[in-house]
Amino acid sequence: MDDGHFMGPALSWPELTAAADHGLPGGCTTDPDARLLLLLPALGDNDLPDDAVERLTSALRALVGVEDPEVVAAALLESQSAPGAATWTTIGDGVRVNHGSYSYRNPANGFALPPARLARVSAALAP
Repeated sequence: MDDGHFMGPALSWPELTAAADHGLPGGCTTDPDARLLLLLPALGDNDLPDDAVERLTSALRALVGVEDPEVVAAALLESQSAPGAATWTTIGDGVRVNHGSYSYRNPANGFALPPARLARVSAALAP
């Protein structure tokens, strides 16, 4: 799915579900479950809500023929993406950042997005 690419994480759980539920202009699918599954590899969040497994299970049940979607959902959320989970915080003016070593949204990284772009990304992904 993300073979050869280790950058991230890019999305917190609230951002992921907001993008899945509301869709972005120009998107290729109107199905929130499909958007959730397509965006899932960008997830990296240590603070998942209690209903995260249920939400992912519902999407898997609707679109993927797996025998036990709840077990698969729990496993996917436990291991998350290649760079792993991260802790998200909100800094000045609502900018969401994380501590991921390979994240463009970690201001401590030399390759991080500049502050103005971090603000634009956070505004675009606001739940």
